[in-house]
Amino acid sequence: MIRASVILDARACISAFRASGHAAAGNRGKDIVCAAFSVLARTAYRALEALPGIELRGTALEPGSLSFDVLKPAGNAERAAGIADFLVAGLCDLARDYPGAVEFVVEHDWRE
Repeated sequence: MIRASVILDARACISAFRASGHAAAGNRGKDIVCAAFSVLARTAYRALEALPGIELRGTALEPGSLSFDVLKPAGNAERAAGIADFLVAGLCDLARDYPGAVEFVVEHDWRE
């Protein structure tokens, strides 16, 4: 099972993301759940990374793991919040459609 969590800040932007595990919903290299999860998570990371002024620290220590923290928020909070919306919507749908393969938790840190 893939277990993932995201922490959103008071502006609805990602402050931290953690994911590990494998969906085990298909043969290696043909697992559509793992592929979908990977595309969503990696695209969100790359989109955040491209925002001016943002500083990220990320690791992918082994296949099936990705963690990152936002050390310095993006100057464009509206775009960063849109990326968070994209990631949360996609992973919530994936967890709903494949409950035995994906567990996803959204947390909020309301401090400014």
